[in-house]
Amino acid sequence: IVYDPDERLNKLADEVDKEAPFSRLTLFSPCKINVFLRITNKREDGYHDLASLFHTISLGDVIKFSLSPSKTKDRLSTNVSGVPLDDKNLIIKALNLYRKKTGSSNFFWVHLDKKVPTGAGLGGGSSNAATALWAANQFNGSVATEKELQQWSSEIGSDIPFFFSHGAAYCTGRGEFVQDISHPLPSDIPMVLIKPKEACSTAEVYKRLRLDQTSNVDPLTLLEKISRNGISQDMCINDLEPPAFEVLPSLKRLKQRVTAAGRGQYDAVFMSGSGSTIVGVGSPDPPQFVYDDDDYREVFLSGKLQVV
Repeated sequence: IVYDPDERLNKLADEVDKEAPFSRLTLFSPCKINVFLRITNKREDGYHDLASLFHTISLGDVIKFSLSPSKTKDRLSTNVSGVPLDDKNLIIKALNLYRKKTGSSNFFWVHLDKKVPTGAGLGGGSSNAATALWAANQFNGSVATEKELQQWSSEIGSDIPFFFSHGAAYCTGRGEFVQDISHPLPSDIPMVLIKPKEACSTAEVYKRLRLDQTSNVDPLTLLEKISRNGISQDMCINDLEPPAFEVLPSLKRLKQRVTAAGRGQYDAVFMSGSGSTIVGVGSPDPPQFVYDDDDYREVFLSGKLQVV
């Protein structure tokens, strides 16, 4: 008989963990790119129908959740300025939504370690909301299914349901209809993301969108070709680029500069979402000009796509 005190302590700890609900949770909240983004229709409710290949990448935020002794209010803190800390923030909206749907009485202290820039077209806020819903459900004994969380999330944001996918999905409707796609891109494909100082107003971009000037390529054709042949410039269509370039002419110049400076090293250069991030896919090396120009201080590298 061998007495192992460490093993005994580990077993005791396991028993304690079973009996006591956990009180802290730290989660990674990845952002996304739109490999292509077709706008197919304007709806009667004022929203637009889209068809897009969403893909998570290795850039993301870290969110720490702790159960709060308060039974009346969540408390949110963050490492950057300019992020709302009240119910304008999608994290707080998500926690309120979860309590509304389930009757949970849990409130939280939340710290957001923000890495994803705002106003970038990368869905950082939507990802944070999905992460908050998932966390709240864990603290509440996982009483809701992930499908339910996904359906509820569309009530507070069109991009949020995507973040309950496996990491790559063909999204339609306002973005709330999510079809998982199996590994459309190599998981180790490198990319460079450049976010200029100026942000694009999504509302202003859509205001300038003219449906008669969008692409006429079938989005399912784009999806099939990318899944079969990989990413290429002619597949990365974003119907929001022309209106975004009207709103922010410097964004068009940035895309042109990245394409020219890359000298063929990028398989594709495109804008993600409604801007203002320009993505270069296929090389881990930023163009030289970003090192020399103070206008481009937010440059990010992604070397591994987040797919489960």
